[in-house]
Amino acid sequence: MDLFGDATAFPVRVYIDAIDVDRFRARLKRAMARAIRECQIDRAEIAARMSRYLAAPITKAGLDSYTAESKTTHDISLLRFKAFVKATGAVWLWDELVSDDGLTAMDGDETLLAEIAFWQSEQSKAVMRLRELRSKPVNVRRRK
Repeated sequence: MDLFGDATAFPVRVYIDAIDVDRFRARLKRAMARAIRECQIDRAEIAARMSRYLAAPITKAGLDSYTAESKTTHDISLLRFKAFVKATGAVWLWDELVSDDGLTAMDGDETLLAEIAFWQSEQSKAVMRLRELRSKPVNVRRRK
């Protein structure tokens, strides 16, 4: 169900049953590399921030392995991914992570907009039902 009407703003996604591991890995690594480019913080600082969040050492080399498509044996854990998102500020990465599952991640007040759209849809359905009911003749019998 498309709550928003404009599928370009919030695309309605389809659940994909299979996992193409290589394709998913490459797409996630490209997205993480894009996040690094867009955040305008160097890789060493991102690794340092991740280390502080995790209270564990993350090196620039380790970060490079997480974002290099050629490193097929270096996948980021969910906990480290969360620290990466926090360190780069790239919350849009969550949407990238869940898109194959037919999900769309919403940020902040987007959830409020979704709920408003839902209730507007329900309101429209109720109005249509009332019109339908009012269009039918009503015969009321008098009780004696």
